[in-house]
Amino acid sequence: MNKLIYIILLFAVFFAACNKKPKPIVDQQNKAYYTCSMHPQVHEDHDGNCPICGMKLIRVELTDAASANTITLNATQLLLAGIQTDTIREENTGIEKTLSGTVTTNENTSAEFSARLPGRVQQLFVRAVGEKVTIGQPVYSLYSEDLQEAEKEYLLAKQQQKVLHNPDIDYNQLISAAENKLKLWGLSVSQIKSLAATQKVAATTTILSNVTGTVSDIAVHEGDYVTEGMTVLKTQGLNNLWVEAQLYASEAENYKENALVNVSFPDLGGQIIKGKVEFINPELSEASKVDLIRISIPNPQGLIRPGMQAYIALSGGNNRSLAVSASAILTNSNGSVVWVKNTNGSFSPRMIKTGAGNQNYLPILSGVSAGDVVVTIGAYLLNSEAIFKKGSDQMDGMKM
Repeated sequence: MNKLIYIILLFAVFFAACNKKPKPIVDQQNKAYYTCSMHPQVHEDHDGNCPICGMKLIRVELTDAASANTITLNATQLLLAGIQTDTIREENTGIEKTLSGTVTTNENTSAEFSARLPGRVQQLFVRAVGEKVTIGQPVYSLYSEDLQEAEKEYLLAKQQQKVLHNPDIDYNQLISAAENKLKLWGLSVSQIKSLAATQKVAATTTILSNVTGTVSDIAVHEGDYVTEGMTVLKTQGLNNLWVEAQLYASEAENYKENALVNVSFPDLGGQIIKGKVEFINPELSEASKVDLIRISIPNPQGLIRPGMQAYIALSGGNNRSLAVSASAILTNSNGSVVWVKNTNGSFSPRMIKTGAGNQNYLPILSGVSAGDVVVTIGAYLLNSEAIFKKGSDQMDGMKM
């Protein structure tokens, strides 16, 4: 009897197990996570707001298991991270001499705006150093009796031509002479046309800028009297700057004007740009017996400012090879790694081997090829993001 009961219970358990539906296997690897553009350390598995700043979280896709080492950033994250890249190519990896220099303004782009006629400054429209001015922009309003008389002469010549019709007088010549005088004193064509249309001489006249640049000095104040030729303000162009440094006379003969050099800026994370040797002083300093060298550098984004420290790498040899920027390399006990930009815009780490080079470029022995695009600024941020994502350093377990 006990044996029969045991067999019945066994069959009951078997049929219950057969009728039970299997539970689907849950993929433990998330296909996406949510993070904050301002606080990338935040990682959530659901949509919502950032627990730190309250901003809406953004979705970051993980396409598959192979993407565990791949980081994809949206446009906002790229902007905030300040990611900058460079292409692998041949560079001079030979010994370089590094000079410490200082960024200065390019005097060739400096300009001075001067008063063209005497008068009293009623109102200044450009008030602060650092403001940008363009040609045609109002600079100040001027009360000038001389200008008022010139405007009256112009209106009188126009009126005489219209009323008198004297064949012995060349009214066009009179009008042209009066108009040219106004132009020489700083009035624009539109201002002269407006004067002719209203036929009224205003108490003050707005003087427009004939220079473009960033204001470096303002020499007058409201209420000041200006004379002809007196400096009103000075401007400088910041799209192209100089880096000035000193080197010994025995070294100056090794460098030629128009030669290209690498210039780096510690205040910009070691960013390297190409500069051109524009000037080498033919005369030595009497006190120190050193020579002045001047490098011209582009500054289209305005990141470089006068007064910044700069390092100029002057090549002592010409040992060119396939090279990677030193600022792109992350190194630990496992070796060296760079972050490579993929064709789809994502970033992946890659182990590399390098040889001995200089402080700017190292020769590549393996790991990357010519044409690969590597991150030169922002690699540490990508590595930190990858650690948050994977939970370990991206170089752990990687092989060449």
